[in-house]
Parts: sequence; C-alpha cells; structure tokens
Amino acid sequence: MRRVALEEAFWFDGLTTAGSFTGAGRVTPYRPEAVEGYTRKLTDFTEYRLPEMDEHGIDVQVLSLTSPGVQMQPDAGIAVDDARRANDFLAETIARHPTRFAGLAALPLQDPERAAAELRRAVTSLGLHGALVNDHTLGHYLDEEPYDVVWAELEALGVPLYLHPNAVPVDRWRVLEGHPELEGASFSWAAATGGHAMRLVYAGVFDRFPGVTVILGHNGEFLPYQLTRFDSRHRQLALSRPLARTPSQYLRDNFMITTSGVYSHAALVAAVQAMGVDNVMFAIDYPYESTAEAAAFLDGAPFAPDDLARIAHGNADRVLRLSPAPH
Repeated sequence: MRRVALEEAFWFDGLTTAGSFTGAGRVTPYRPEAVEGYTRKLTDFTEYRLPEMDEHGIDVQVLSLTSPGVQMQPDAGIAVDDARRANDFLAETIARHPTRFAGLAALPLQDPERAAAELRRAVTSLGLHGALVNDHTLGHYLDEEPYDVVWAELEALGVPLYLHPNAVPVDRWRVLEGHPELEGASFSWAAATGGHAMRLVYAGVFDRFPGVTVILGHNGEFLPYQLTRFDSRHRQLALSRPLARTPSQYLRDNFMITTSGVYSHAALVAAVQAMGVDNVMFAIDYPYESTAEAAAFLDGAPFAPDDLARIAHGNADRVLRLSPAPH
C-alpha cells in the first residue's frame, strides 16, 4: 500500500533567519541528545531520511520548513528573501528525488501581498503543492483582513494551507508557568493552533473563501473531539457577525486533518467518525516522531482496505494533486 506522509520537516542552512532547533540560544524542554538528533536529520535528505523511508515503506514525504520557519523574522524584506530561497531549495531537493518528495511552500506573511505572490510562484513555477504556515506571524493571525489576499490566492490556485504550530509562543500562559513540560508539542501547541483554526471559522474566512482547504496536524489539534460542543455553544452565542454554517460544518467542509504524532487507533477511529474518512490523512512528523511507530500504527489501523488506502495516500493524492509513480 502506498504511503504519503504529510508533515515532514526540513531545514536549510542558507537562510538569514535562524531555525527553531538550529538557532543559537534557543531554549527547549527537550533532552540535548534529542535536539542533536533533530538538528542532524532536519538538514539531511539522503543519509538518514531516504533510508528510513525505505525501511518502513514510506513512498513520499511532503516536506515543509520546520517551525517557526521564516515567520518570526522581524524584517519583512529578509522574510521575503528567505522564503524565496527556502522554496527554491525545496524545489531543487524534490527535483533530485521527484518520486520520493513533494513540498509545501514557506510564506513571508510579514507582507501579505508578497506572501500571496510567493505562493503563486511556488505553486505555478516551482511545482509545490500548497503552503504550510506556523500558527501566528509575529503575533498576527490569518483571520486578520490583510491576509484575505493570501486566502484568495489559495482558493484561486486550488491548493491547501497546512496550519502548523509555531515553536515560539505569542504570549505567556499563566497555566503553563512552572511547567515547561506542558509547553510545545505536549500540550500548548495543539491548544494554540486549534484556537487559531477556530478564529478562522468565527471570522468568516470560509464564508468569504468557501473553496479553501486548511489542514491541521496532530489529529486535528483537539478539534474533532469537540464538534458537538462547538455547535451546542454556538447556538447560544450573540454574534455581531453571524455565520452561514455551524462550526462543525466548517470543520468538516473546509478542514482536513493528519495523524502526525498521534498513534492511537482509538483516537483515529474517533477522528474518522467525526470528520469523515475523506478528511483524514497519514503523517509522521519526521524527524520529531518515529517513522517505525507511525508505519506500524498505520498498518494496524482497524479499517477496511479501501478506507485505509484513503488515509494512507488517496486523500493526500487528491488534495495535493500528487501523481503516484508508475509501477
């Protein structure tokens, strides 16, 4: 069975902007040996990455610049240049291994107009299949009006936006104080990114751009398990800007989710029941998660072969418009 993994990180050392794990002085709650392993694998494509894919039957990794990418770069001009260089490097890497890698573009959202132009270039000239955005950009969220130009371009191109956590928090949550283990992937990233997704819903982004698709990783950043709760509370809200649909309808119609880092069959079954099997896709979260564990999880998932194939590759092939390699 073909396997397409959708949330697979890389880094390119030729950027002015420092990476989340390669930047000097970056504070992380992870063990030094774990960080060293991440750093080593993020910039590699052939020594570790492809052999690991081969060993565990991963046909394609969909690559994206690791969080926070260029999004915490305070100089908009540098962010534009770095996004362009990162996307050029990604396209060149894919060209060397066209059957094994695909890519999602980095966007310099510090300048929405130039971000939209870079998205257009990345898709139409470089052959990338959408974009990945790491939550907020210097504290700004995608429901803000200047980003409508980006949503319009996504809709016109017919490509998805992957909404991913940002490694740099926008503010400090009191509930996390004294508990660094709750920061990041353990808890706070999912809550923050899920909140960003709900901002998009309540800002009417999908009423203005109904053809847009947003992808959420990590089994939907908690959201699939709250659909009835969202709708129940929505019915009681006094909104200054009413929505055309219920929250659950937007989440089913305009969102897809991936399994990155959540290797629980119980969670997967519940997500499929909540979102529909056509909205769920396989992902690993390389190099931060285990390829072996992800592959074994997928192989043992309790679904009929046709549904499992949709999760493993069919839905990704469709939404990213991937062309499977001939046998």
